[in-house]
Amino acid sequence: MARYTGAVCRLCRREGQKLFLKGDRCYTDKCAIGRRSYAPGQHGNARTKKLSEYGVQLREKQKARRYYGISESQFTHYFELAEKRKGQTGENLLAILESRLDNVIYRLGFAMSRAEARQLVRHGHFTVNGKKVNIPSYQVKTGEVIELKESSRSLDKIKGSLEANASRVIPKWLDFDQANKVAKVVAVPAREDIDLPIEEHLIVEFYSK
Repeated sequence: MARYTGAVCRLCRREGQKLFLKGDRCYTDKCAIGRRSYAPGQHGNARTKKLSEYGVQLREKQKARRYYGISESQFTHYFELAEKRKGQTGENLLAILESRLDNVIYRLGFAMSRAEARQLVRHGHFTVNGKKVNIPSYQVKTGEVIELKESSRSLDKIKGSLEANASRVIPKWLDFDQANKVAKVVAVPAREDIDLPIEEHLIVEFYSK
């Protein structure tokens, strides 16, 4: 399935909550959820039927997929990887999603959204253990060091994001030296460190059918 390229605000409205897909716009009065909290489309504002059990599970899977901005096939692949790991499949899945390099860049405050972080990674602004990595889906590992390239530190977009996100809470599994623009992965992402309102057990139930 191709990556979604339409209006991302429609995705938030479809899920009925903010997914923070448009960066700083999501924190203003221009946010689509605040103005039109109903689902998009001609009949979006009409009364809808109560979702079935399958519908609830599907919506939770779609919500998680849209938070991280990945395709259906990627998400399914990650779920299969999570099943093979020791521990709870749902928590393993979230740990895999959190370990994507584009998500790490977003978590560190270099970007206002995961989509923006994905673009920064693709343009080669970051290194992992001293080597340029331009693959957003790259899975960071414990002990690896992520650094903003020296030549990219003067970019207005990155500087503006760091200033705007100065108060953003950095997850415990990342050790960030903001002055030197260097971060180290110190642990595997734990469920309590992932602040997204995702009920991962519903996703596991969806794929278990």
